[in-house]
Amino acid sequence: MILDLMITFWQPVVVAVLVLIGFLISKFDGQGEERVNFEYTEMPIMRPIVIDTATKKFWGSIWLWLTGTRRWEVVEDWYYFLDGEEYVIEKGFEFDGASVPKFLAMWLSPVGVLLMGGLVHDYGYKYAELVKTDNNTVVPKTQKELDILFRDICIEQNGFKVLNYLAYWALCLAGFVAWNGHRKND
Repeated sequence: MILDLMITFWQPVVVAVLVLIGFLISKFDGQGEERVNFEYTEMPIMRPIVIDTATKKFWGSIWLWLTGTRRWEVVEDWYYFLDGEEYVIEKGFEFDGASVPKFLAMWLSPVGVLLMGGLVHDYGYKYAELVKTDNNTVVPKTQKELDILFRDICIEQNGFKVLNYLAYWALCLAGFVAWNGHRKND
């Protein structure tokens, strides 16, 4: 009976197991390491971008609704600090947040606890650089550097090491698709 329930409700079971593993690891994790010293003074001001199902035919609308991802636009320049250096993401930048599988999105919003790391990471992936505010100095970044930056920002922001390491390992396995897609468009 318990096995039948676990199979029927497999999604909550997966989440429950991940939460339990995360609890156990955090319980025995005595690490207090410093990472990137990520700071910001204000949350980014963002606007959701319309998911345009209205202009699609019926099946196209259904497909877009089921597979589409909400995108966001940064409405005002957003400033943040890494190791005391100030950086900016300029207004007009569009991103989709952390790439969370659809079946997990009901528990883990792409712009929830992974927002800050996802925003900086998506900007870096798109342009292969971060921009400092001192005379708009450009700091080139590799895919690996940006994946580590995402992990470390998220750990500093939400404290969920297991969740952030899982997201980091997913980036290591599949992030090349987005990275290479942006390089083709450059």
